[in-house]
Amino acid sequence: MSKPQTITQKILAAHAGKDYMDPGELILAKVDIALGNDITAPLAIKAFHDVGAKDVFDKDRVVLVADHFAPNKDIPSAKQCQILRNFAREQNLTHFYDGGEMGVEHALLPEKGIVGPGDLIIGADSHTCTYGALGAFASGVGSTDLAAAMVTGECWLKVPESMRFVYTGQLRPWVTGKDLILMTIGDIGVDGANYRAMEFTGDTIRGLPMDDRFSMANMAVEAGAKNGIMAPDDITLEYVRGRALRPFKVYESDPGAHYVAEKTYDVSKLEPQVALPPSPENVRPVSQVRNVQIDQAVIGSCTNGRMGDLRLAAKVLKGRKAAKGVRLIVIPATPLIYRQAMDEGLLAVFMDAGAVISPPTCGPCLGGHMGILAPGEVAIATTNRNFTGRMGHPQSQVYLANPAVAAASAVAGRIAGPEDL
Repeated sequence: MSKPQTITQKILAAHAGKDYMDPGELILAKVDIALGNDITAPLAIKAFHDVGAKDVFDKDRVVLVADHFAPNKDIPSAKQCQILRNFAREQNLTHFYDGGEMGVEHALLPEKGIVGPGDLIIGADSHTCTYGALGAFASGVGSTDLAAAMVTGECWLKVPESMRFVYTGQLRPWVTGKDLILMTIGDIGVDGANYRAMEFTGDTIRGLPMDDRFSMANMAVEAGAKNGIMAPDDITLEYVRGRALRPFKVYESDPGAHYVAEKTYDVSKLEPQVALPPSPENVRPVSQVRNVQIDQAVIGSCTNGRMGDLRLAAKVLKGRKAAKGVRLIVIPATPLIYRQAMDEGLLAVFMDAGAVISPPTCGPCLGGHMGILAPGEVAIATTNRNFTGRMGHPQSQVYLANPAVAAASAVAGRIAGPEDL
């Protein structure tokens, strides 16, 4: 009988054609999906051509999404997207998303059923780890690794050690998966899970909707993790069934599997969390961050631009207006989310509150477009990073929070929780 394994070990072993993998082993693993965007894929496409490759390993499994600087903001970004378009046409790729079909990649791929439980997914984007919420091994890689995977369908990986995070207790109103992950990063630090798998479990996780689970897995990389992951349960399977484009396999960790560290949190008294500049580990409860005046509030991104996030923000904003001098920007993550928000009347709530509603895009999250900060300006955002200069000028500042806090702060004109209103 083989030794007990974590979910991460099992998925990697299966994709390397083995029954068991020790953490630290170097493996050559088969890739289910190889993903690139308009910033990272052009480099991969150049490397693809430089090695003399003619065809991708599988036109159904190489996915390109033009989401970072799209709709194109300037000539350089237009050229980047043009490289994607030309390559997608040349290779007859099944999954190329641009224009009105384009959404933020890490919201779009799960929504379209391109990724599923048990998959091994690599993406030339650090937040590829989002798909771990489905019970997949998903990790960001460099553009040359993406190029190699596009040619061969394989990727070199080191099997990470696993850390186990157990969350117990009923969440208070306005507290979300974003707060759980911010609290966790605040506890262990931005290097607290370096090249490790962060495995999230416990009764709190089992009660979370998928949108909150995606938020948590998304920010595993902010703790230095190789991947974040949750075992699929009924909520996962309800989300995946009817979407999945391929058969999928559910894995879970064995009792007695080895973890290098285990943390248990009782989150029943947790309040909404805010990460102060210039690091996602600089976390405080919202009650300790009041009276920070803001110029901009951004609700969106691959962390918090999903339907549940928009509903939460609309609940706070309904019948209220953004404070004078505060720019409120709402970015639905995909066309489907945009349409659903429109059909549910959420876009009207945002417009009545004085918001600018952007088409789906990564936009200001990476300092791209649709909301860049000037010197001295302060933003609160539902994005995942608040490094110096991340959203614009090096002398601007970004605070990270959940959509309810971002919405409440827009109304108050300063960082505030929904209960302050």
